[in-house]
Amino acid sequence: MDALKVSEVQLLHYCRESADKHHVGDYDLLWAEVASPIYRRGESFHMGIKFDRPYDPAKDAIRIKLDFGETPKVPQGTRAVMKVDPEKKELPKDVFKWGVVLNETKGEEIVVEIRPPPNAPVGIWKCFVVTSVVDVPGRREEFVVPDDIYIIFNPWCPDDDVYMDNDEDREEYVMNETGKIWCGTFKNPEGKMWIFGQFDEISLPAAVFLLEKSRLAAARRGSPTMVSRAISAVINSVDDDGLLEGRWDGDYSDGTSPFAWTGSLAILDQYLNSGGQPVKYGQCWVFSAATVTVCRALGLPCRSTTNYISAHDTNQTLTVDKYFDVFGNKIEEKQADSCWNFHVWNDVWMARPDLKDPFYNGWQVIDATPQEASDSVMCCGPASAAAVKRGETGFLYDTPFVFSEVNADIIHYQEDQEADTEWRLLSVNPKHVGRKIVTKQPGPTDEKTDLSDMMDITSLFKNKEGTEDERLSFYNARRSAPTSPELYSDVMAKVVEDVSFQLVDIDSVPYGDDFVVVLKIHNEASEARTIKAVLSASSILYNGGSNKDIKKSRGTFKLEAGKSNVVSLKVSAEDYVEKLVDHGLVKIYAIVSVEETKQIWSGEDDFNMTMPGVSIDVGGDCRVGEGCEIQFKFKNPLRVPLVQCSYTVEGPGLAKPTTKPFRDVEPHEEVTIKEVFTAKKKGARKVVCNFTSKQLRNISGGTKIVVE
Repeated sequence: MDALKVSEVQLLHYCRESADKHHVGDYDLLWAEVASPIYRRGESFHMGIKFDRPYDPAKDAIRIKLDFGETPKVPQGTRAVMKVDPEKKELPKDVFKWGVVLNETKGEEIVVEIRPPPNAPVGIWKCFVVTSVVDVPGRREEFVVPDDIYIIFNPWCPDDDVYMDNDEDREEYVMNETGKIWCGTFKNPEGKMWIFGQFDEISLPAAVFLLEKSRLAAARRGSPTMVSRAISAVINSVDDDGLLEGRWDGDYSDGTSPFAWTGSLAILDQYLNSGGQPVKYGQCWVFSAATVTVCRALGLPCRSTTNYISAHDTNQTLTVDKYFDVFGNKIEEKQADSCWNFHVWNDVWMARPDLKDPFYNGWQVIDATPQEASDSVMCCGPASAAAVKRGETGFLYDTPFVFSEVNADIIHYQEDQEADTEWRLLSVNPKHVGRKIVTKQPGPTDEKTDLSDMMDITSLFKNKEGTEDERLSFYNARRSAPTSPELYSDVMAKVVEDVSFQLVDIDSVPYGDDFVVVLKIHNEASEARTIKAVLSASSILYNGGSNKDIKKSRGTFKLEAGKSNVVSLKVSAEDYVEKLVDHGLVKIYAIVSVEETKQIWSGEDDFNMTMPGVSIDVGGDCRVGEGCEIQFKFKNPLRVPLVQCSYTVEGPGLAKPTTKPFRDVEPHEEVTIKEVFTAKKKGARKVVCNFTSKQLRNISGGTKIVVE
């Protein structure tokens, strides 16, 4: 008697039938022409096996073998070998063991039920059916199942470390294909629509390909801690030819501007088609958005989080040090530390058994934007948000870096040849960094520009500024800092401060409008004071780097006792249009000295130029398989033409990302862009349009379309 020979293994049919149970029905790969089964770990699935003759339980032995990685081994959890026992009627009670039961026998076919453990490595598994004759050595057959089997994280399984117990959260952080990335400033947050597209047929293969690129050992791919850390490394290209190359100098001529992307799919598609060549270019919100796509494709709950006024503390002193010369000019070569107007990272949801305390479970920060190496690799996290809030900077991974991002103090120094260190401390601001931390709230995405879908999560990462808990966490973190600055009270110059100053905040300015920098001064002394004031406005990159001086003024005047004065600097559109970059961000500084008392004061503020809104009109009803016209409209706000124009449109289930050139736009011209989509799927769909030019780089909008 020969061993059974397998003629066919059926996985796909059963996988499609159980798609709802595994929450994988939205994956295009499951329904594609060249399809693959997808399962969530911790949940059982069925496999049909057809033999060349009927199965005889008394004489035929059947084993199911599943292998993961290049050198699979049972002790490492990368190989599973399960014997089909006709006497077993139930799967093992120990859910952390692979299990198989025989569900059905019908002639030459059997159906088995297989359950992967909730800590199985995520990615592609290869399956084999091994048959032999009982008690007859040498009579053995091995059939290689042709299907690649994807096993992914399971937030619905209580035994999986990524378990979420809230349907609304799972819907948002695992299943939502679209969302917003928050940019702008803390005074004027702007939500950028983004198509994550984690269910597109390229997304899951791309995610697994990136994990391979990360060189994370196969045995460690069952840990969401290690997988998320690997993702944070491989989304950037610094040391592993990862997904995206970053660029912040404004020159994107040999690639795609970070502002032109409307979603992650075009990036993943370009990366795969090039065989893994890094895509040009990304900035923090692009790195973060791509991370959301990869994490959600793998079943790891993930969201994009924006920290307004985010510190990059290069020397781990928990301070951001800014230096000015005697004339009030910023000394660029001494600016090792920086403050990003906003910085976008990711939060991933998981248990942290390595931290030995459930208190540190939940949201963990990972950051794919290349800033500082961690363990010689350009990656960051996962850092427990709870540990960050407490200032527990001794916990893995990279908690000190994240703590500084939301808590560092800003210190201004000015050249002073008479001081012992030749620098005079101007000011200390312990409240500026981490002004607001936000994400998109669970639920519908608001296509409008208001903030109805923004959720403030500042309290998740830090205590309220000025409270005892806030300073306690700061000093708790400072104890662990490799270097620590002197206490500010010890280095503050002891001078009379009898003149008060206020730099008036500017929330935002419509692009093309003039604005005025205003400094209010009041002499509280009983004598006149001689005031020297420097006001300046400059364009800045959103990561805090200076770009170009826009305008500056200096003046000296006498201010009588008890009197007030206003110093102002008017900036016209002509002054700034050719000097702004990227997000249209402007930094204003005021540095003031009092001659009689040697009092020195400095202040800073930044704001963004708001782009014109985009209106979107849908021409009639939209039905599957029929053309549907959509019009995108906006007005050029400038008195100059827009050149080097292009636009990108994208919508999951409507159209793949498409970028097209556009003609020059005349000054103050009303622009209308028309596109025709042919919907492939019914239901509520999102479409996003993004317009870029040499003068304006961030005109975007989106809307919801109901496909019938």
